[in-house]
Amino acid sequence: MEPTIRSLRPFIGAKDYALSRSFYRALGFTETVLTPVMSVFAWQGVSFYLQDYHVPDWVDNTMLFLEVEDVEQYWATLTALDLPGRFAGVRVTAVRHESWGKEGFVHDPSGILWHIGEFNGQ
Repeated sequence: MEPTIRSLRPFIGAKDYALSRSFYRALGFTETVLTPVMSVFAWQGVSFYLQDYHVPDWVDNTMLFLEVEDVEQYWATLTALDLPGRFAGVRVTAVRHESWGKEGFVHDPSGILWHIGEFNGQ
């Protein structure tokens, strides 16, 4: 019998834990505090753990891909949040079109790179 997979939750670090927690709540994730140094953030069935732990080589090389149904619609909502104006270090790069689909980029306050996109025909 095959095991049933229920979730995949990456662990990511934070340079400034309080700032990163505020950023992810502003982005739309719901936070559940697990310990004083770790929370789980969830939104529409996806989740990840945020830790008050910063190893530059690890954090600087962390990338996550968030697949959305309509990246253009998502980007309009995201842009309206003015995250770079509200959170130091945050960068948002416009959606680009690729042969496989479309994606835009968000760097969180610690520099973690989020690819946010949709795939063609999937």
